[in-house]
Amino acid sequence: MAVATANKASNGKPGPKHNIEAMRQAFYDRIAKKDMAPLWKVMKSVVTKEPVTRCQPHVWHYSDVKSLVLESGGLITAEEAERRVLILENPAMRGESKATNTLFAGIQMIMPGEVAPAHRHVSSAIRFVLDGKGAYTAVEGEKSIMSRGDFVITANWAPHDHGNTSDQPMLWLDVLDFPAVNFYETSFAEQFDEPTQVTTRENGDSLNLYGSGVLPDGSWGRNYTPVINYTYERTRPIVARMLAAGEIDKRHGARVHYANPVTGGPVLPTMGAWLAMFPKGFKGEPYRATDGTIFVCVEGEGTTNVDGKDLDWGPNDVFVVPPWKRYAHKTAKQAVLFSISDRPAQKALGIWREG
Repeated sequence: MAVATANKASNGKPGPKHNIEAMRQAFYDRIAKKDMAPLWKVMKSVVTKEPVTRCQPHVWHYSDVKSLVLESGGLITAEEAERRVLILENPAMRGESKATNTLFAGIQMIMPGEVAPAHRHVSSAIRFVLDGKGAYTAVEGEKSIMSRGDFVITANWAPHDHGNTSDQPMLWLDVLDFPAVNFYETSFAEQFDEPTQVTTRENGDSLNLYGSGVLPDGSWGRNYTPVINYTYERTRPIVARMLAAGEIDKRHGARVHYANPVTGGPVLPTMGAWLAMFPKGFKGEPYRATDGTIFVCVEGEGTTNVDGKDLDWGPNDVFVVPPWKRYAHKTAKQAVLFSISDRPAQKALGIWREG
């Protein structure tokens, strides 16, 4: 009522528009002193018609990454660093330790004879092995020997350490959900007194117990997979068979998702992963979804066009596709891509879409 009255001249007709604008600004200034703000001023930027992302499409070429990671081995030990990792920073989010808004990505290396000491944290983590053979990761009492292409799970609060008993450096991609965890301000971490944990289960126990079509009766009630290592040796032949049988999605190739064998759902509540094989000369149809995705080339070479930007990739290259950006894969030769995203978390919240 006061605004309407103030906006009229003495003759009852509306006064100059600048009068009401000045009164509004004075009102905004007053409420700002009380730590308040008008929603109507920002509505269109906070409730957007479609997703808005700062994340940019980008590729990290292994030819650049490997030499720099190896160089870091002469600068700091795995024990000193706790984890010797070079972060893959999205160019649009420098200094934030993010590949996407919800996912961290980095390349970790452990040298022969080294141990990365045991710890645990609320953030879930995965390893996708890029280079080397014979190093291990120990998770919740199982020591798993790793080889190239293996997909290794470290769930929320699971104790884990790494060691390298081989004669060559071991490099792998780490992806963690700690940007999402930190958004909720729920991060906890703990170091252990001993650098390595006692392992009571043999290498491959979890896969043999839970990945063979039978399950130990009543032995698993948690919301993540009991399998520690989804080996490439076991997974690759599956997508190869699909490709040979012509089971090829026009967007994603011959693709499987890594599943929790107890529930059939994703391996982790916050992150899901896929492995896809593409025939030579594949030209994928465009696709987009709200989950930003990190890809790794395991075999072959190709190009992924993201909203008009070409990302060329080859073995061990890592690239990121931002949320809700149209992308299409094209392969010059037969190729295999591993991918991981926050789709399970989005689905649990009921906010995931594809188009």
